[in-house]
Amino acid sequence: MDGSTLRRRSLLAGGILLIASSGRGRAQAYPGRPVRIIVPYPPGGATDTIARLLAQELTRTLGQSFVVENRGGAASITGTQAVATAAADGYTLGIVDTAFLVNPGLFGDRLPYDALRDFAPVSLLVRAPLALVVASQAPWRTVAELVAHGKAKPEDIIFGSAGNGTAVHMAGEQFRQAAGFAYLHVPYRGGGPMFTDLLAGRVQMAFGTVPAVVEHVRAGRLRALAITGAERSALLHDVPSMAEAGFPQVDAALINALIGPAGMPEAVIARLGEATRTATLQGMSARLAELGFHPVGSTPEEARETFQAAIPRWARIVREGGIKPD
Repeated sequence: MDGSTLRRRSLLAGGILLIASSGRGRAQAYPGRPVRIIVPYPPGGATDTIARLLAQELTRTLGQSFVVENRGGAASITGTQAVATAAADGYTLGIVDTAFLVNPGLFGDRLPYDALRDFAPVSLLVRAPLALVVASQAPWRTVAELVAHGKAKPEDIIFGSAGNGTAVHMAGEQFRQAAGFAYLHVPYRGGGPMFTDLLAGRVQMAFGTVPAVVEHVRAGRLRALAITGAERSALLHDVPSMAEAGFPQVDAALINALIGPAGMPEAVIARLGEATRTATLQGMSARLAELGFHPVGSTPEEARETFQAAIPRWARIVREGGIKPD
């Protein structure tokens, strides 16, 4: 081998090493500029609160600004679609909730994205069980009494929700199908007006997050009959779980997860996932507990598995309940 050939091979090897090194540097340097987190709701709700807590923690731990951007509308579809169509570079992320899991069954082919194909799950953030509450004027003091009345006189029970397809509506439908009783469903445009009518006795039954109902329950303005899932709530420790009440399949809950567009680099997903899990389970945990949320902090794979299991499950409940979007 002559000297010129040896020099050329040495230069080539050096160039390959330089390219590989710079590639690793770019992955390690993420994020190199501000990152936006799209919330598919207006400011002020639970998803927005979770997003802002997470943005603060990620800004602190990753040394770059994470900025929340609210894009509400169309049952969270507008903001979620903005994530699906963003550049897959890790600089546009999204926070989704239970609607992300329900909308594929609710809207079908009209949904402008595929919830499994068009997104890269990063981490499940939190889970919050829901409380079944009835108006203080209502006669029922147990789930069994409510179900018995619903089977005998379903016209007596008005079930209020924050709108068709919302998490609280789906909790009611899951409960109705599991218990085999009936009620009149009245969807409101948001939880505020629904709770106003519930407190006034114009609605007899509803589901809500534990923090949203706890003060009303303690003051006697509402009566809590059960908490969805298998465990009781620390904020309402005297209220049985749905499993204790005989309906373990009624486990509807609010969830929040961090996602990005499909095709994000694996190194970016891994870095985000690790930072998000740490933020959820450590930096945010005390505040989340105060708000009534259970920190989850999953891996990307666990988040994807949750989506894959939940989407067809909710689609079945939507189909069997004959639920249509507003």
